[in-house]
Amino acid sequence: MNCNDWIAGFLASDPPRSKSLVVTIFGDAIVPHGGMVWLGSLIELLAPFGVNDRLLRTSVFRLAQEGWLGAQRDGRRASYAITPDAMARFVHAYRRIYAPPNVHWDGSWTLVLNGDGALNAAERASVRKELLWEGYSVIAPGIMGHPAADGPALDELLKRLGVAGRLFVVQGKSMRQVAARPLSDLVAAGWDVAGVAAGYNRFIAQFEPLLAALRAGTTDGAALAPEAAFVVRTLLIHAYRRVQLHDPQLPVELLPTPWPGALAYELARQIYVLVYAAAEQHIDAALHREDAAAPAAEAAFFDRFGGLA
Repeated sequence: MNCNDWIAGFLASDPPRSKSLVVTIFGDAIVPHGGMVWLGSLIELLAPFGVNDRLLRTSVFRLAQEGWLGAQRDGRRASYAITPDAMARFVHAYRRIYAPPNVHWDGSWTLVLNGDGALNAAERASVRKELLWEGYSVIAPGIMGHPAADGPALDELLKRLGVAGRLFVVQGKSMRQVAARPLSDLVAAGWDVAGVAAGYNRFIAQFEPLLAALRAGTTDGAALAPEAAFVVRTLLIHAYRRVQLHDPQLPVELLPTPWPGALAYELARQIYVLVYAAAEQHIDAALHREDAAAPAAEAAFFDRFGGLA
């Protein structure tokens, strides 16, 4: 099986939804190039995935309604950019996607407490939704926790929701003087670790044949065309994003060994390194057809997956 066969099989068996695919392309390809794209270029980038003009327009319209994208017009042309409010979430989410899964545990838990009615029902629901997305679990009514919380990310989240300073945020450890259940037992009750592992294993099963095909192509000199490299890179990040953003990012000490998340990350890294440069050629060409001054990828792009150089 060659790479083009793999692409055709993947798109036939597991075609990505257009709206979610637009989010992936913005995060992986458009943000490094300034975060703005003309509609004509976006149409060109989505075409190899079978997303037609009408479906793409519907997707970006809905993303604009939800506050993810902002639209601007220049005569008959339209451009789309990630809104300032959404940019922080994009940057945080994609930084997490490309970072190695090697968080370690110091034995403590971060707890977010809302036990005195400081938030109204809508605020409580928003905080709960966002903390669950960040990998927290409901420890008890009014208490959410995580064993390896990102302090700056939590601070930014609470500020964005307008509840900073209105919740108790504490760190706690087991007391050695008291006979009690180990805090590590909270993992089994709070997270579906087996479900996350199954997602990673499905990803590995899908993409290991692609890595073999890429390596075979490199060996026999059959270089992947820029458009095909872009499709591979996008499908890779789209699939990896879907499973990785459901991963609560627990410390390695609290995970089963071997943890498939580490294997999935290494697989994604190897594929990305093989295709990113050719994919950039396709992205640059598509962006420059609508905007001759479209910026090249920013320097931070090359830090992905531990360094692309």
